[in-house]
Amino acid sequence: MQHEDIYRLFVENGQTVTTDSRVCPKGAIFFALKGERFDGNRFAAKALENGCSYSVVDEAEYCVSERYILVDDVLTALQHVAHIHRVNTGVKVIGITGTNGKTTTKELTAAVLGRKYNVLYTEGNLNNHIGVPLTLLRLREEHEVAVVEMGANHPGEIRALAAIASPDAGLITNVGRAHLEGFGSFEGVIRTKCELYESLMSRGGTVFVDAGNPYLMPKLEGYKPVTYGVDCAEADVHGHVEGCSPFVSLSWQTDAAGRHCVETHFIGAYNAQNMMAAIAVGLHYGVAPEEIDAALSEYVPSNNRSQLKRTERNTLIVDAYNANPTSMEAAINNFRMMEGRRKVLILGDMLELGDHAAEEHERVVQMVREGGFSDALFVGSEFARAAHGYGYRTFADAGQLRSWLTENRIEGALVLVKGSHGVGLQSVTDLL
Repeated sequence: MQHEDIYRLFVENGQTVTTDSRVCPKGAIFFALKGERFDGNRFAAKALENGCSYSVVDEAEYCVSERYILVDDVLTALQHVAHIHRVNTGVKVIGITGTNGKTTTKELTAAVLGRKYNVLYTEGNLNNHIGVPLTLLRLREEHEVAVVEMGANHPGEIRALAAIASPDAGLITNVGRAHLEGFGSFEGVIRTKCELYESLMSRGGTVFVDAGNPYLMPKLEGYKPVTYGVDCAEADVHGHVEGCSPFVSLSWQTDAAGRHCVETHFIGAYNAQNMMAAIAVGLHYGVAPEEIDAALSEYVPSNNRSQLKRTERNTLIVDAYNANPTSMEAAINNFRMMEGRRKVLILGDMLELGDHAAEEHERVVQMVREGGFSDALFVGSEFARAAHGYGYRTFADAGQLRSWLTENRIEGALVLVKGSHGVGLQSVTDLL
Protein backbone atom coordinates (compact mmCIF):
# COMPACT_ATOMS: atom_id res chain seq x y z
CA MET A 1 0.00 0.00 0.00
CA GLN A 2 1.24 3.50 -0.83
CA HIS A 3 1.92 5.96 1.96
CA GLU A 4 -0.81 8.25 0.59
CA ASP A 5 -3.31 5.41 1.01
CA ILE A 6 -2.24 4.87 4.62
CA TYR A 7 -2.70 8.58 5.21
CA ARG A 8 -6.22 8.40 3.79
CA LEU A 9 -7.02 5.63 6.29
CA PHE A 10 -5.45 7.74 9.04
CA VAL A 11 -7.84 10.60 8.21
CA GLU A 12 -10.86 8.33 7.90
CA ASN A 13 -10.22 6.61 11.24
CA GLY A 14 -9.93 9.52 13.62
CA GLN A 15 -6.35 10.67 12.92
CA THR A 16 -4.80 8.63 15.71
CA VAL A 17 -1.75 6.38 15.64
CA THR A 18 -0.01 4.22 18.22
CA THR A 19 3.24 2.30 18.45
CA ASP A 20 2.24 0.50 21.65
CA SER A 21 -0.13 -2.45 21.33
CA ARG A 22 -1.16 -1.92 24.95
CA VAL A 23 -2.38 1.63 24.24
CA CYS A 24 -4.87 1.47 21.40
CA PRO A 25 -7.50 4.20 21.14
CA LYS A 26 -10.48 3.01 19.14
CA GLY A 27 -9.82 3.36 15.43
CA ALA A 28 -6.08 4.08 15.78
CA ILE A 29 -3.55 2.76 13.31
CA PHE A 30 -0.81 0.65 14.87
CA PHE A 31 2.69 1.04 13.44
CA ALA A 32 4.71 -2.08 14.23
CA LEU A 33 8.10 -0.53 14.82
CA LYS A 34 11.21 -2.59 15.45
CA GLY A 35 13.95 -2.02 17.99
CA GLU A 36 17.09 -3.73 19.14
CA ARG A 37 15.14 -5.95 21.53
CA PHE A 38 11.62 -6.05 20.11
CA ASP A 39 9.71 -6.58 16.88
CA GLY A 40 6.42 -4.73 16.69
CA ASN A 41 5.18 -7.11 14.00
CA ARG A 42 4.70 -9.72 16.70
CA PHE A 43 2.17 -7.46 18.45
CA ALA A 44 0.15 -6.41 15.38
CA ALA A 45 -2.66 -8.87 16.10
CA LYS A 46 -2.87 -7.79 19.73
CA ALA A 47 -3.18 -4.14 18.62
CA LEU A 48 -6.20 -5.04 16.49
CA GLU A 49 -7.74 -6.95 19.38
CA ASN A 50 -7.25 -3.91 21.61
CA GLY A 51 -9.13 -1.51 19.34
CA CYS A 52 -6.91 -0.48 16.43
CA SER A 53 -8.46 -0.28 12.99
CA TYR A 54 -5.32 -1.34 11.11
CA SER A 55 -1.81 -2.60 11.80
CA VAL A 56 1.07 -1.51 9.60
CA VAL A 57 3.67 -4.30 9.34
CA ASP A 58 6.77 -4.98 7.24
CA GLU A 59 6.95 -8.77 7.43
CA ALA A 60 4.61 -10.61 5.06
CA GLU A 61 3.99 -13.52 7.43
CA TYR A 62 2.05 -11.20 9.76
CA CYS A 63 -0.16 -9.82 7.01
CA VAL A 64 -3.09 -12.26 7.33
CA SER A 65 -6.16 -10.10 6.59
CA GLU A 66 -7.25 -6.83 5.02
CA ARG A 67 -6.73 -5.09 8.37
CA TYR A 68 -2.97 -5.55 8.03
CA ILE A 69 -1.07 -3.13 5.82
CA LEU A 70 2.21 -4.45 4.40
CA VAL A 71 4.96 -1.90 3.71
CA ASP A 72 8.68 -2.16 2.98
CA ASP A 73 9.63 -0.49 6.28
CA VAL A 74 7.26 0.56 9.06
CA LEU A 75 9.42 3.44 10.35
CA THR A 76 9.74 4.92 6.86
CA ALA A 77 5.97 4.64 6.42
CA LEU A 78 5.35 6.42 9.74
CA GLN A 79 7.70 9.24 8.73
CA HIS A 80 6.16 9.66 5.27
CA VAL A 81 2.60 9.68 6.62
CA ALA A 82 3.64 12.30 9.18
CA HIS A 83 5.18 14.46 6.46
CA ILE A 84 2.04 14.24 4.33
CA HIS A 85 -0.06 15.26 7.33
CA ARG A 86 2.26 18.17 8.15
CA VAL A 87 2.01 19.46 4.55
CA ASN A 88 -1.76 19.02 4.38
CA THR A 89 -2.41 20.88 7.64
CA GLY A 90 -0.44 23.93 6.47
CA VAL A 91 0.50 24.79 10.05
CA LYS A 92 3.56 26.96 10.62
CA VAL A 93 6.31 24.73 11.99
CA ILE A 94 9.25 25.98 14.05
CA GLY A 95 12.15 23.57 14.42
CA ILE A 96 14.49 23.73 17.42
CA THR A 97 17.74 21.85 17.90
CA GLY A 98 21.03 22.39 19.74
CA THR A 99 23.43 20.76 22.16
CA ASN A 100 21.99 22.30 25.32
CA GLY A 101 18.74 24.03 26.14
CA LYS A 102 16.63 22.80 23.24
CA THR A 103 13.90 21.32 25.44
CA THR A 104 13.78 24.41 27.65
CA THR A 105 13.76 26.68 24.60
CA LYS A 106 11.00 24.59 23.06
CA GLU A 107 8.92 24.90 26.21
CA LEU A 108 9.51 28.65 26.50
CA THR A 109 8.81 29.26 22.82
CA ALA A 110 5.56 27.32 23.07
CA ALA A 111 4.60 29.26 26.19
CA VAL A 112 5.28 32.60 24.49
CA LEU A 113 3.49 31.71 21.24
CA GLY A 114 0.65 30.23 23.27
CA ARG A 115 -0.29 33.73 24.43
CA LYS A 116 -1.58 34.39 20.89
CA TYR A 117 -1.89 31.08 19.05
CA ASN A 118 -3.13 27.55 19.49
CA VAL A 119 0.21 25.77 19.72
CA LEU A 120 1.20 22.13 19.39
CA TYR A 121 4.64 21.30 20.73
CA THR A 122 6.83 18.30 21.36
CA GLU A 123 5.89 16.42 24.50
CA GLY A 124 8.80 15.71 26.81
CA ASN A 125 11.84 14.96 24.71
CA LEU A 126 10.18 13.02 21.87
CA ASN A 127 12.65 14.59 19.48
CA ASN A 128 14.08 11.72 17.44
CA HIS A 129 13.24 9.82 14.23
CA ILE A 130 10.16 8.38 15.94
CA GLY A 131 9.18 11.26 18.24
CA VAL A 132 9.13 13.93 15.53
CA PRO A 133 6.66 12.10 13.26
CA LEU A 134 4.48 11.18 16.24
CA THR A 135 4.41 14.86 17.20
CA LEU A 136 3.44 15.95 13.69
CA LEU A 137 0.65 13.37 13.57
CA ARG A 138 -0.93 15.10 16.59
CA LEU A 139 -1.60 18.21 14.48
CA ARG A 140 -5.28 19.09 14.21
CA GLU A 141 -7.33 21.75 12.43
CA GLU A 142 -7.34 24.00 15.47
CA HIS A 143 -3.56 24.25 15.66
CA GLU A 144 -1.96 27.38 14.25
CA VAL A 145 1.70 26.82 15.11
CA ALA A 146 3.83 23.76 15.90
CA VAL A 147 7.09 23.92 17.87
CA VAL A 148 9.06 20.79 17.10
CA GLU A 149 12.20 19.78 18.98
CA MET A 150 14.82 17.89 16.99
CA GLY A 151 17.57 15.86 18.64
CA ALA A 152 20.50 14.00 17.12
CA ASN A 153 23.56 12.02 18.10
CA HIS A 154 24.80 11.06 14.62
CA PRO A 155 25.52 13.01 11.41
CA GLY A 156 22.59 13.34 9.02
CA GLU A 157 19.88 12.97 11.65
CA ILE A 158 18.84 16.64 11.74
CA ARG A 159 18.70 16.68 7.94
CA ALA A 160 16.35 13.69 8.04
CA LEU A 161 14.12 15.23 10.72
CA ALA A 162 13.96 18.54 8.85
CA ALA A 163 12.87 16.66 5.72
CA ILE A 164 9.99 15.15 7.69
CA ALA A 165 8.92 18.35 9.48
CA SER A 166 9.70 20.87 6.70
CA PRO A 167 10.01 23.74 9.21
CA ASP A 168 9.14 27.28 8.16
CA ALA A 169 11.46 28.70 10.80
CA GLY A 170 13.98 27.41 13.27
CA LEU A 171 16.93 27.91 15.56
CA ILE A 172 19.95 26.17 16.98
CA THR A 173 20.28 26.99 20.67
CA ASN A 174 24.04 26.35 20.72
CA VAL A 175 26.68 23.78 19.84
CA GLY A 176 28.84 22.04 22.41
CA ARG A 177 30.83 18.93 23.23
CA ALA A 178 28.09 16.30 23.52
CA HIS A 179 27.38 12.89 21.94
CA LEU A 180 30.98 12.92 20.72
CA GLU A 181 30.86 9.14 20.51
CA GLY A 182 28.33 9.48 17.68
CA PHE A 183 29.45 12.73 16.09
CA GLY A 184 33.15 11.91 16.25
CA SER A 185 34.24 15.46 17.02
CA PHE A 186 33.04 18.92 17.98
CA GLU A 187 33.19 19.84 14.28
CA GLY A 188 30.83 16.93 13.64
CA VAL A 189 28.40 18.40 16.17
CA ILE A 190 28.44 21.75 14.37
CA ARG A 191 27.93 20.22 10.93
CA THR A 192 25.01 18.11 12.08
CA LYS A 193 23.19 20.86 13.96
CA CYS A 194 23.64 23.22 10.99
CA GLU A 195 21.72 20.78 8.81
CA LEU A 196 18.68 22.66 10.15
CA TYR A 197 20.06 25.90 8.68
CA GLU A 198 20.62 24.16 5.35
CA SER A 199 17.02 22.99 5.28
CA LEU A 200 15.64 26.42 6.14
CA MET A 201 17.88 28.37 3.77
CA SER A 202 17.09 26.04 0.87
CA ARG A 203 13.42 27.00 1.20
CA GLY A 204 13.78 30.64 2.23
CA GLY A 205 12.73 29.96 5.82
CA THR A 206 13.29 32.18 8.84
CA VAL A 207 16.42 31.54 10.88
CA PHE A 208 16.76 32.78 14.46
CA VAL A 209 20.33 32.86 15.77
CA ASP A 210 22.30 33.91 18.83
CA ALA A 211 24.33 36.80 17.43
CA GLY A 212 27.08 36.17 19.96
CA ASN A 213 27.69 32.55 18.97
CA PRO A 214 31.03 32.37 17.13
CA TYR A 215 30.30 28.95 15.65
CA LEU A 216 26.82 29.61 14.29
CA MET A 217 26.93 33.14 12.92
CA PRO A 218 29.53 32.33 10.21
CA LYS A 219 27.26 29.56 8.90
CA LEU A 220 24.68 32.19 7.93
CA GLU A 221 26.93 34.42 5.88
CA GLY A 222 24.90 35.90 3.03
CA TYR A 223 21.59 35.00 4.68
CA LYS A 224 19.50 37.46 6.71
CA PRO A 225 18.60 35.87 10.07
CA VAL A 226 16.67 37.29 13.01
CA THR A 227 19.31 37.80 15.69
CA TYR A 228 19.12 37.77 19.47
CA GLY A 229 21.73 37.75 22.18
CA VAL A 230 22.77 38.43 25.75
CA ASP A 231 25.04 41.47 26.15
CA CYS A 232 25.11 41.71 22.37
CA ALA A 233 24.01 45.22 21.39
CA GLU A 234 24.15 44.53 17.66
CA ALA A 235 21.46 41.84 17.93
CA ASP A 236 17.90 42.60 16.79
CA VAL A 237 16.71 41.57 20.26
CA HIS A 238 19.29 42.01 22.98
CA GLY A 239 19.19 41.26 26.67
CA HIS A 240 21.12 41.40 29.90
CA VAL A 241 21.07 39.29 33.06
CA GLU A 242 20.26 41.72 35.85
CA GLY A 243 20.67 39.18 38.65
CA CYS A 244 20.70 35.52 39.73
CA SER A 245 19.87 35.45 43.44
CA PRO A 246 18.84 32.73 43.01
CA PHE A 247 16.38 33.25 40.14
CA VAL A 248 17.33 34.92 36.89
CA SER A 249 16.18 38.49 36.35
CA LEU A 250 16.41 39.32 32.66
CA SER A 251 16.07 42.63 30.83
CA TRP A 252 15.54 42.72 27.08
CA GLN A 253 14.85 45.35 24.46
CA THR A 254 14.33 46.20 20.81
CA ASP A 255 14.00 49.52 19.06
CA ALA A 256 10.26 48.96 18.58
CA ALA A 257 9.35 47.33 21.90
CA GLY A 258 11.56 49.38 24.20
CA ARG A 259 13.06 47.94 27.38
CA HIS A 260 11.46 45.20 29.46
CA CYS A 261 12.47 43.39 32.65
CA VAL A 262 11.30 39.90 33.61
CA GLU A 263 11.59 38.08 36.93
CA THR A 264 11.76 34.36 36.19
CA HIS A 265 11.74 31.01 38.00
CA PHE A 266 14.98 29.91 36.34
CA ILE A 267 18.20 29.01 38.09
CA GLY A 268 21.33 29.69 36.04
CA ALA A 269 22.34 32.63 33.90
CA TYR A 270 22.92 30.18 31.05
CA ASN A 271 19.14 30.03 30.63
CA ALA A 272 19.14 33.64 29.45
CA GLN A 273 19.96 32.59 25.88
CA ASN A 274 17.00 30.20 25.91
CA MET A 275 14.68 32.99 27.02
CA MET A 276 16.09 35.40 24.44
CA ALA A 277 15.41 32.87 21.70
CA ALA A 278 11.78 32.55 22.80
CA ILE A 279 11.46 36.35 22.90
CA ALA A 280 12.83 36.70 19.37
CA VAL A 281 10.45 34.06 18.02
CA GLY A 282 7.49 35.59 19.83
CA LEU A 283 8.16 39.08 18.50
CA HIS A 284 8.61 37.76 14.97
CA TYR A 285 5.18 36.11 15.15
CA GLY A 286 3.48 39.18 16.55
CA VAL A 287 3.11 38.31 20.23
CA ALA A 288 2.77 41.50 22.29
CA PRO A 289 5.84 42.31 24.44
CA GLU A 290 3.74 42.33 27.60
CA GLU A 291 2.40 38.87 26.78
CA ILE A 292 5.95 37.64 26.22
CA ASP A 293 6.95 38.96 29.64
CA ALA A 294 3.97 37.25 31.26
CA ALA A 295 4.77 33.92 29.61
CA LEU A 296 8.39 34.00 30.77
CA SER A 297 7.62 35.10 34.30
CA GLU A 298 4.93 32.46 34.78
CA TYR A 299 6.93 29.52 33.40
CA VAL A 300 8.22 27.13 36.07
CA PRO A 301 10.93 24.60 35.08
CA SER A 302 10.26 20.92 35.74
CA ASN A 303 11.68 17.46 34.96
CA ASN A 304 14.91 18.02 36.91
CA ARG A 305 16.00 20.86 34.63
CA SER A 306 17.57 23.72 36.60
CA GLN A 307 15.02 23.28 39.37
CA LEU A 308 15.34 24.96 42.75
CA LYS A 309 14.16 22.69 45.57
CA ARG A 310 14.15 23.70 49.22
CA THR A 311 14.17 20.83 51.69
CA GLU A 312 14.15 20.83 55.47
CA ARG A 313 17.94 20.68 55.47
CA ASN A 314 19.28 22.18 52.22
CA THR A 315 18.64 24.20 49.10
CA LEU A 316 19.05 22.09 45.97
CA ILE A 317 19.71 23.00 42.37
CA VAL A 318 18.67 19.87 40.51
CA ASP A 319 19.88 19.62 36.93
CA ALA A 320 20.02 15.85 36.59
CA TYR A 321 18.11 15.41 33.33
CA ASN A 322 21.15 15.60 31.09
CA ALA A 323 24.82 16.54 31.14
CA ASN A 324 27.67 17.11 28.73
CA PRO A 325 30.92 19.06 29.04
CA THR A 326 29.39 22.33 27.86
CA SER A 327 26.37 22.25 30.16
CA MET A 328 28.50 21.00 33.06
CA GLU A 329 30.87 23.94 32.69
CA ALA A 330 27.97 26.40 32.57
CA ALA A 331 26.33 24.88 35.64
CA ILE A 332 29.54 24.89 37.71
CA ASN A 333 30.40 28.48 36.74
CA ASN A 334 26.90 29.63 37.65
CA PHE A 335 27.05 27.72 40.96
CA ARG A 336 30.37 29.38 41.76
CA MET A 337 28.75 32.82 41.45
CA MET A 338 25.77 31.98 43.67
CA GLU A 339 25.71 33.00 47.31
CA GLY A 340 25.91 30.23 49.87
CA ARG A 341 27.62 29.64 53.22
CA ARG A 342 28.39 26.04 52.32
CA LYS A 343 28.34 24.69 48.79
CA VAL A 344 28.29 21.03 47.83
CA LEU A 345 28.69 19.61 44.32
CA ILE A 346 27.20 16.22 43.45
CA LEU A 347 28.29 15.47 39.89
CA GLY A 348 27.53 12.37 37.83
CA ASP A 349 29.22 10.98 34.73
CA MET A 350 28.61 12.58 31.35
CA LEU A 351 27.58 9.77 28.99
CA GLU A 352 28.08 9.18 25.25
CA LEU A 353 31.46 10.88 24.98
CA GLY A 354 33.29 7.89 23.52
CA ASP A 355 37.05 8.31 23.21
CA HIS A 356 36.75 11.84 24.61
CA ALA A 357 35.29 10.70 27.95
CA ALA A 358 38.50 10.58 30.01
CA GLU A 359 39.69 13.99 28.79
CA GLU A 360 36.35 15.70 29.37
CA HIS A 361 35.83 14.28 32.86
CA GLU A 362 39.35 15.30 33.84
CA ARG A 363 38.56 18.82 32.58
CA VAL A 364 35.51 19.01 34.86
CA VAL A 365 37.47 17.82 37.90
CA GLN A 366 40.10 20.49 37.24
CA MET A 367 37.32 23.08 36.93
CA VAL A 368 36.00 22.03 40.35
CA ARG A 369 39.48 22.28 41.88
CA GLU A 370 40.19 25.68 40.33
CA GLY A 371 36.77 26.91 41.49
CA GLY A 372 37.82 26.31 45.09
CA PHE A 373 35.14 23.70 45.83
CA SER A 374 36.18 21.44 48.71
CA ASP A 375 32.85 19.61 49.05
CA ALA A 376 32.41 17.57 45.88
CA LEU A 377 30.97 14.10 45.42
CA PHE A 378 31.61 12.39 42.08
CA VAL A 379 29.41 9.55 40.85
CA GLY A 380 30.27 7.07 38.08
CA SER A 381 33.27 5.21 36.72
CA GLU A 382 34.59 8.06 34.57
CA PHE A 383 34.60 10.59 37.40
CA ALA A 384 36.05 7.96 39.76
CA ARG A 385 39.09 7.71 37.49
CA ALA A 386 39.35 11.44 36.83
CA ALA A 387 39.03 12.47 40.50
CA HIS A 388 41.32 9.77 41.86
CA GLY A 389 44.11 11.21 44.00
CA TYR A 390 42.52 14.62 44.57
CA GLY A 391 40.86 13.84 47.90
CA TYR A 392 37.28 13.96 46.62
CA ARG A 393 34.78 11.24 47.48
CA THR A 394 33.83 9.06 44.52
CA PHE A 395 31.02 6.54 44.12
CA ALA A 396 30.53 3.78 41.60
CA ASP A 397 26.85 4.59 41.12
CA ALA A 398 23.86 6.42 42.57
CA GLY A 399 23.03 3.47 44.82
CA GLN A 400 26.40 3.67 46.51
CA LEU A 401 25.92 7.42 46.94
CA ARG A 402 22.50 6.83 48.53
CA SER A 403 24.07 4.50 51.08
CA TRP A 404 26.70 7.10 51.96
CA LEU A 405 24.15 9.94 52.22
CA THR A 406 22.04 7.83 54.58
CA GLU A 407 24.96 7.68 57.02
CA ASN A 408 26.37 11.15 56.27
CA ARG A 409 23.65 13.79 56.28
CA ILE A 410 24.32 17.01 54.41
CA GLU A 411 22.80 20.00 56.19
CA GLY A 412 22.72 23.77 55.76
CA ALA A 413 24.14 23.63 52.23
CA LEU A 414 23.50 24.88 48.74
CA VAL A 415 23.77 21.70 46.65
CA LEU A 416 24.19 21.36 42.89
CA VAL A 417 23.05 17.96 41.57
CA LYS A 418 24.20 17.59 37.96
CA GLY A 419 24.76 14.54 35.75
CA SER A 420 23.49 12.55 32.80
CA HIS A 421 20.02 11.11 33.30
CA GLY A 422 21.34 7.55 33.02
CA VAL A 423 23.44 8.03 36.16
CA GLY A 424 20.25 8.44 38.19
CA LEU A 425 21.19 11.32 40.47
CA GLN A 426 17.55 12.37 40.60
CA SER A 427 17.06 9.33 42.85
CA VAL A 428 19.16 10.78 45.70
CA THR A 429 17.45 14.14 46.18
CA ASP A 430 15.10 12.74 48.85
CA LEU A 431 18.15 12.26 51.08
CA LEU A 432 19.36 15.86 50.81
